[in-house]
Amino acid sequence: MRNPIVLLLFACISVMPASAQKIDTATISSALIIAGLDFTAAEKDSMADGLKDNLKMYEGLRKQPIPNDLAYPFGFQPALGSGRTAGMQKEFNWRIPANTVLPANKEDLAFYSIPELASLLKAKKISSVELTRFFIGRLKKWGDTLQCVITITEELAMKEAAAADEELKKGKWRGPLHGIPYGLKDLFAVKGYKTTWGSVPYKDQVIEENAFVYEQLRKAGAVLCAKLTLGELAFGDQWFGGKTKNPWNTAYGSSGSSAGSASATAAGLLPFAIGTETWGSIISPSHTCGATGLRPTFGSVSRTGAMVLSWSLDKVGPITRSAEDAAIVFYYIKGTDGKDPSATEHAFNFNAGRDIKKMRIAYAENYFKRLGSVSLQSKVLDQLRAMGANIVAVDFPDSTIYPYPIMDPIISAESAAAFDELTRSNRDDLIRRQDKNFWPNSFRVGRLIPAVEYINANRHRSLLMQQMNKFMENYDVVIVPTYGGNQLAMTNLTGHPALCIPVGFLPNGTPASITFLGNLYDEASLLELASAFQGATDHHRKHPEKFTH
Repeated sequence: MRNPIVLLLFACISVMPASAQKIDTATISSALIIAGLDFTAAEKDSMADGLKDNLKMYEGLRKQPIPNDLAYPFGFQPALGSGRTAGMQKEFNWRIPANTVLPANKEDLAFYSIPELASLLKAKKISSVELTRFFIGRLKKWGDTLQCVITITEELAMKEAAAADEELKKGKWRGPLHGIPYGLKDLFAVKGYKTTWGSVPYKDQVIEENAFVYEQLRKAGAVLCAKLTLGELAFGDQWFGGKTKNPWNTAYGSSGSSAGSASATAAGLLPFAIGTETWGSIISPSHTCGATGLRPTFGSVSRTGAMVLSWSLDKVGPITRSAEDAAIVFYYIKGTDGKDPSATEHAFNFNAGRDIKKMRIAYAENYFKRLGSVSLQSKVLDQLRAMGANIVAVDFPDSTIYPYPIMDPIISAESAAAFDELTRSNRDDLIRRQDKNFWPNSFRVGRLIPAVEYINANRHRSLLMQQMNKFMENYDVVIVPTYGGNQLAMTNLTGHPALCIPVGFLPNGTPASITFLGNLYDEASLLELASAFQGATDHHRKHPEKFTH
């Protein structure tokens, strides 16, 4: 039976009052082109009254306020049909070195690891106030050069640092993040500070709420020093104040959308930062800037207080300079406050000393063939084999289980809904980029996605999830080139975790990377393999020379 509900979103494109709308068989015929249907003249005539009634209902609905943070009551769950569980959390014992010394050149502190900084703080060789002043100084010195900072939260930082020091004096140590400075991508709300979303229409926005991830880090004793740039509304590296730079070569952008988080971390302006990913926004800038970026399993970190782009795709994760640092940060930010229907508590039992010889590791041979045996990524496989890893060749099931780009209707429809108010108010004209490949046009195009097509794309997505889970269950880690095939879209749709790490440099002097993919809720395996690799190599210990002085 043919159902006129396919026209649901067609009626949403106009802001004209219902009385001014002309819905006749000609209008319906035009709409049916997008719906991919063809009804008879009599059928279209019968539809007209129902569509007019619907239009009156839409008009009433549009009069209701619909801010970006208005809840969507359904939670996407990535474990569909996988049989995987969240697991049991074990006791944790972080490896904090006992003999860390202050460097002769204070600037070298910029690239100390989190455990090294934690060692200095715990032993009272430096105070959190001193360390915070040091990193705020670097943010002030280099922030404009990299165009990676929107707001330095100096007053808050000094207050939090002083509180951390007071607790340390009393013998209270919250863990390895106690007293450690960091930065937040500026789509997370923090009371008393602007939350700009990197976009002209929102550059003066203040949201009097603390994001869940900020609260998690505050409880861990970390010190917020800056809110960092993101491409406008989480796309690319161009924001309302400029274009965030790649610290390895400032003639290039940092990529995005977690542009400032990756740029600032790689340049040593902060020990770590928090980013988000909908479709590449942690992985891409981490690749470009030579950082270590973890995109956790979807739902691992509650998104309360964060800008919504796509309810079923947005994820929160750390951007650091090493896998061990990423493991520490992830451990303290993961979890839920019960306000994000997709967020869940799950175990994270990271073991930095895991024997990689016992890990089930595969690499996507069909992707690597395109790179050649002498590529930087192929050398990673050689290095892991030299360390004793048994790596098997597999064909990543690219076009076989992802024959159609179902990402497009899903992200387009959800983002158009998230920014409905922006489109209807015409404030989307304020966004700097107005080309056909940027958000304003994408939001407009998204209004014409039929509801049935959006739902059916998600039904196909459920099949993709089942097939991806079946493929991944045979391995602990699958190694892929960061931009190989369709894996970036596929794994974002299925919610699988990914870790991007630096592996060398391209001829133009900018970093290259590789990506490890893991099973749902098994970020630990990714970080364990990466930690072993980084323990045997020095790619992650190389820093952009301009920012080491």
